[in-house]
Amino acid sequence: MNKLGRFIFKYRKTVIFIWLAIIAFFGFFAMKLPSVLSGNGFEFNGEYKKTRQIIDTQFNEPKTTIIVLFEKEADINQQAWEKFIKDSLDNAKDVDNVNGIISPFEQEGMLKDRTAYGVLTFEKEPDQIGETIDGLREALQDKKGLKVSITGEPVIVKDLNQASQEDLAKAEMIGLPIAMIVLVLAFGSLVASGIPLLIGVVTILTTMGVVYFFSYSFDLTIFILNIVPMIGLALSIDFALLFINRFKEEMNNKPVGEAVAATVETAGRSIIFSALCVFIGLLGLMFIQIDIFQNVALGGMTVVFISAVSAITFLPALLSLIGKNIHAFTVIKVNSDKPGAWSRFAHFVMKRPAAMAIIALIFLVTGLIPVKDMNMTVPGIDALPPSYSSRIAYEKFEEEFVDRDKNNDNKVPVIIQTDGDALGEAALETAQIIIKDIQEDNRVHSVESVFSVTGMDDTASFRQAALVPDSPIGPAVEHFISGDKMLVNVYLTAGLSAEKKHDWVRSRAVDREEAAIFVGGNAKFEQEIFDEIFKKAPKGLALILISTFLILMAAFKSVLIPLKAILMNIMSLSATFGIVVWVFQKGHLGADPSSIALILPVFVFSLVFGLSMDYEVFLISRIHEVYLETRNNHYATLNGLISTSKIITSAAAIMIVVTGAFAFTGVMPVKQMGVGIALAIFIDATIIRMVLVPSLMKLLGDCNWWFFGIKQSSPLKSEK
Repeated sequence: MNKLGRFIFKYRKTVIFIWLAIIAFFGFFAMKLPSVLSGNGFEFNGEYKKTRQIIDTQFNEPKTTIIVLFEKEADINQQAWEKFIKDSLDNAKDVDNVNGIISPFEQEGMLKDRTAYGVLTFEKEPDQIGETIDGLREALQDKKGLKVSITGEPVIVKDLNQASQEDLAKAEMIGLPIAMIVLVLAFGSLVASGIPLLIGVVTILTTMGVVYFFSYSFDLTIFILNIVPMIGLALSIDFALLFINRFKEEMNNKPVGEAVAATVETAGRSIIFSALCVFIGLLGLMFIQIDIFQNVALGGMTVVFISAVSAITFLPALLSLIGKNIHAFTVIKVNSDKPGAWSRFAHFVMKRPAAMAIIALIFLVTGLIPVKDMNMTVPGIDALPPSYSSRIAYEKFEEEFVDRDKNNDNKVPVIIQTDGDALGEAALETAQIIIKDIQEDNRVHSVESVFSVTGMDDTASFRQAALVPDSPIGPAVEHFISGDKMLVNVYLTAGLSAEKKHDWVRSRAVDREEAAIFVGGNAKFEQEIFDEIFKKAPKGLALILISTFLILMAAFKSVLIPLKAILMNIMSLSATFGIVVWVFQKGHLGADPSSIALILPVFVFSLVFGLSMDYEVFLISRIHEVYLETRNNHYATLNGLISTSKIITSAAAIMIVVTGAFAFTGVMPVKQMGVGIALAIFIDATIIRMVLVPSLMKLLGDCNWWFFGIKQSSPLKSEK
């Protein structure tokens, strides 16, 4: 690392030139990233997807549909109302890619006194009609007393993309100025304070450019537009803060070149170690074979890697050029030698270790109590801010036209595949037996099949009527039967809990001896997502815990310290989830009650577990160094707490500001994520690092440093 520092100092201009080229290249593609993002990321190669493909391809269902909702005021006459609907749909016909139109005048139940809806069909996938949606919004214009709007999955996804971009800009406008204030308070000069922000912007631009190329191999979710900047800005500023703080210390008694080399050797090592902890945390997400987790893992690991690389190459090259001008434009004088409030607090904690540990544990246990009530759901339309027209239109459509007992949440399409033609006598009898079995289940409200629609229960009579040319039941047969498959729409009882719905679709998706069964619908979709997470998350968790334990054990030559670190992190994260449930799910502090996004616990744990280890390393490394010099556990703990408190507080404050700024955004999963990460970092940097860690270090004494009877003899270089 020392050689790397000297190399960078020697070739500082070349290093900066290379980085400028990297920024220019990847910055260009970063601007194109939003155009390749689509969907909420909850894609899984399971039975739901297979069933949906069968319905789309074999039962003549369009690949994509958009709902056109019409509304009128009371004083508009019927003639003007009908003309507005017809003219609007005629205008929609002329928009590119519109394949078909179902008018409210063609089907019963689509037209009411003051509301109506039509359906536009497309032969393209939802992520391929972005420009078409823009064209429809141009073509469909309101008139006085008459309103038209579009909604449906592709429109909502497009609006989520737009909302994500707006949220990112809003979070940056809130977070960056406050982060700058924190940096000025930490460093005193505008030059030293501005460099971390520059490194943050460079890291995000480069990462988003790299992520763009992932789109050729992966389906990228729109949430990546928030996740990468959230992690990248906070982490790169944290790394730069640590690096510059050490550089300023080294500059007090060394020339610039020596200071850069020493800083890369010490702070650079710490940054690599910290990045490794965060990287491993995000790597745990790769076990879960769902797009959004794969996206977050890939984007997160990429931004962590680039944050670390920029911090140990681009940043020292900049500092090599700036040199002693790092103190330029000083606005406040920062006295780093003054003990201050943290010193007094450290003495207070060390004098009362048992009492402080008990108080901290009471706070954590109280915080985690609401976790038992956590209700996790896959983000749907409620992820979109309430002000968006597509959400307003969809909620109005559901209110006016969707039967509560037959909405999408309760509808479960079931495909029955038999040997030979589905219109064969044996196949029809088999299908009817299966349908009757479904109808007898008390969790089922009703069943819509070719038998119920035609009103013919006798299979022989039905078959005879179906095989007659131009049969009156022909349209129903064509809709529900295709080759060797029969479509049956099952409607589960309204109000059935998510768990019971999942149990039902899981139990029904089992092939019989006489037929293969395929189950779809939202319930099946959610069941597969939940099952995948609960099945694979423990593997990721095991990787994170075991890797972290081994790394910390090797770094500090201790068994108890990594064990304590892991247990305290689990407790602090559990308390965080409990508080998030209390705020969002139970609707406190002004928040509207909402379920918790399914991604939040897994993602926050994977990310924050690694980030928390940064502060653990910062603190324990200094304690370890002093302990090896003095063999006095009390003095080492006190000295380490005092000397690292400012840098940990500043780093945590920036992380909290940058991630917490997303609390003021509109996309609900991102809002919950921002609050969750900020809250976890706050608890970790205060309750854990400043109270519980030193208290337990004091109480356990020299036992902290037990390592299988091996005596520690060589000091670990400090990160500070």
